[in-house]
Amino acid sequence: MPNVIWTHPLDLNEANRRAGGTALESLGIELTEIGDDFLRGRMPVDERTRQPAGVLHGGASVLLAETLASWAATFCVDTATHHCVGLEINANHVRAVREGWVTGTARPAHLGRTTQVWQIEIVNEAGKPVCLSRVTMAVLEMPSGYVNQRSA
Repeated sequence: MPNVIWTHPLDLNEANRRAGGTALESLGIELTEIGDDFLRGRMPVDERTRQPAGVLHGGASVLLAETLASWAATFCVDTATHHCVGLEINANHVRAVREGWVTGTARPAHLGRTTQVWQIEIVNEAGKPVCLSRVTMAVLEMPSGYVNQRSA
């Protein structure tokens, strides 16, 4: 099946490098795989991502979901002329995780000219759902004269 959603070559190593000094680095989030219609990443369940009750913090799951949607949306636009920002996110937390890794997979539900909607399923190491999320992204034109550091 030909690659139909990505608009430019994808470099997961470069994307992961850009996480330096951000919340992604602090929480150990990394992009791991890209397919014809999905982007996958993972996050550890440890002292950085657990809540006081000892299970994965729902906010950490939301951060993973929005990270995957944001990168995926960016990979679907011409970054010399457009950028993507989050408009709305929702998340249903369906299973607790105490340790190990969770993996999220983002797939597009809608790729429009001005909006994108991404569905993200986060699973535990056994492949069981932990969090189901949906993220709506706005696709915006770059302001006149703006130099996008991602495309520079």
